[in-house]
Amino acid sequence: MLPSRFLSMMSRIIALAILSSTALAQQAGDRVQIGHDIVIERTQKAGDVVCLACSIYLRGGQVAGDAVAVAGKIVLEQGSAVAGDVTAVAGDVRLQGGSQVAGDAVAVAGVVRRDSQSLVAGDVTSLGGPGWTLLCLFLPLLFLGGIVALVIWLIQRSRRSGTTPAAVSPGGTAR
Repeated sequence: MLPSRFLSMMSRIIALAILSSTALAQQAGDRVQIGHDIVIERTQKAGDVVCLACSIYLRGGQVAGDAVAVAGKIVLEQGSAVAGDVTAVAGDVRLQGGSQVAGDAVAVAGVVRRDSQSLVAGDVTSLGGPGWTLLCLFLPLLFLGGIVALVIWLIQRSRRSGTTPAAVSPGGTAR
């Protein structure tokens, strides 16, 4: 009975944490989405924009902070402006003509595609290719697998050392 109560309580705590964090973010003008694309139109402004498993589309809108997408892309169309950095992890960054980024434009496990008429005040960095994708996605899984293997090995070792064999005398008889 206790495990079902515990799971129910934990699911409520997690749901409350997610809902409160998105509510606080929206109060500050920030936008946070999980699994739903964020679209900022020409007349709209936002603070920081964060998207997990979705994409960010700036269609002439403005972002006063950073734009971050994990497992999604970031597209800045003509007239769009970001006052901070633009970062995509496991996704691409596309900067069309007339778009502006006051900070850096970074794509990890992706590519930054930049029109010659776009303006980036900071560095433009693309860490693309399959090697970075493997590193970003599978290295944490490999680490977790190592921890699980260590725990299993420690449990098996403690079980083996708990039973001691009977002592055998030099004549071959057990004591």
